[in-house]
Amino acid sequence: MTNARTLTIVLFLVLVAVTLVITIWASRQTRTATDFYAGGRSFSAFQNGMAIGGDYMSAASFLGIAGLIALYGYDGFLYSIGFLVAWLVALLLVAEFLRNAGRYTMADVLAFRMRQRPVRSAAAVSTVTVSVFYLIAQMVGAGSLVALLLGIKPGQTFLGMSADTAKIATILLVGALMIVYVVVGGMKGTTYVQIVKAFLLMGGAILMAILVLAAYKFNLSSLLGAAAEKSGKGAAFLEPGLRYGKEVAGDPTQTFYNKMDLLSLGLALVLGTAGLPHILIRFYTVPTAKAARRSVLWAIGIIGSFYLLTLALGFGAAALVGSKDITAQDPGGNTAAPQLAQALGKRFLGGDVGGASLLAIIAAVAFATILAVVAGLTLASSSSVAHDFYANVVRKGEATERQEINVARASAFVIGAISIVLAIFAQKLNVAFLVALAFAVAASGNLPAILYSLFWKRFNTVGATTAIYGGLGSAVLLVVFSPVVSSLPTSWFPDADFAWFPLQNPGIISIPLGFFFGWLGTMLSSEKADDARYAELEVRSLTGAGAH
Repeated sequence: MTNARTLTIVLFLVLVAVTLVITIWASRQTRTATDFYAGGRSFSAFQNGMAIGGDYMSAASFLGIAGLIALYGYDGFLYSIGFLVAWLVALLLVAEFLRNAGRYTMADVLAFRMRQRPVRSAAAVSTVTVSVFYLIAQMVGAGSLVALLLGIKPGQTFLGMSADTAKIATILLVGALMIVYVVVGGMKGTTYVQIVKAFLLMGGAILMAILVLAAYKFNLSSLLGAAAEKSGKGAAFLEPGLRYGKEVAGDPTQTFYNKMDLLSLGLALVLGTAGLPHILIRFYTVPTAKAARRSVLWAIGIIGSFYLLTLALGFGAAALVGSKDITAQDPGGNTAAPQLAQALGKRFLGGDVGGASLLAIIAAVAFATILAVVAGLTLASSSSVAHDFYANVVRKGEATERQEINVARASAFVIGAISIVLAIFAQKLNVAFLVALAFAVAASGNLPAILYSLFWKRFNTVGATTAIYGGLGSAVLLVVFSPVVSSLPTSWFPDADFAWFPLQNPGIISIPLGFFFGWLGTMLSSEKADDARYAELEVRSLTGAGAH
């Protein structure tokens, strides 16, 4: 165990050292606001596609989805399908239009034909809220890895820390590193870290998938059969209804809620990507609209391949590790992939030493995944605070580039601190589930405002602010009063009970509400839309003419 701990710590330190070197190198190339926010618009379609993949394939994908498939079989794979289909929505509805019409942030498009201050304020609030939800998930994933990696059993300590203390220390460490990446490297540093992470994650997932299939002589039917048998749930493991849409005998009300929760989750997953601020700003880092389109195609190829691999990872963990051992290590299933790596290493690479080695390598990949995503999220939210709120609301467009960048760096500290505190309370939850909440919030507040701005001529300032605040507020309110926060053993506050909203994902209610509030605000407002500005936005979004 000592050797495994040493190898794990050495690999992690090497990874951190490499990413910090990249960040420091990038800081020397970051001189202007365009460099800090958009990497100087200097990345190729392939580089940006890899970075998008690195940004998108988060701890939720690698740790959370593998865990959900290992524990719930067929139903866990719904996340993989939802995340992948969501890319088609982002490609068709927002990618090219946003890149053509905006400059640094989502609010550049929303405020183009509206009054700047109210719309940019709303966009900044929404961006920070969505990013914090997403950041919590990544940090919970990091904390879940630690006790497994260091081999801390109940009643044992490492460097004087219990397993719970070690998890909190890791969350603090990841938070500190993400702040450094953003403050020092800006978009260039963050992008290169994401590219490196994408290569590592794909390589690790491919290696593990090949070893899983080799364990069952590349017979998928044998793998699925073994997974179903080891799960303790038999054939039900390979059928829908184990976690979502479950029918409860004698309780039609709960059955209805379960089916609505499934629909709500699907809506959030499919529509959420097109409203995620840290994904949307990636489209500004390429020089042309053609490069933006091609980068999304590269991203779809990379992300699609990875989500197919999650099948092998999840069912492999179910078959070779077993749900009892997975939940004993982490109730949310977040350590299924690293535990699978340990089992595969023992089987193919020479006993305990091989298991410890592969576990350490895959854990380092998981940490790279977390570090890259939290850096992208922190950059998106701190950029919105600096560019949208400080420069255009507080300073009314009179801030210098240096002042903007300084505010962005200061914001990274505050947002990082908030995320760290909230993540410490959310350690029992599955990270893929937490990300689905972030998707629901993004689809409720950001997506209606973006689509109405691009495609509805009459849309105005009141409509934009009511869409964002109404959708965002309803999503957050429903989450607070749902079983996610109270009333269940796995809730944030299991001993409290104020969950009057029965669904665990608010999307089916809050997403339509976001669109409704945007329509209602526009129709009730006496403000007239600026037809000339809409015509200019239309031409710019379709052709790229006049874009930055």
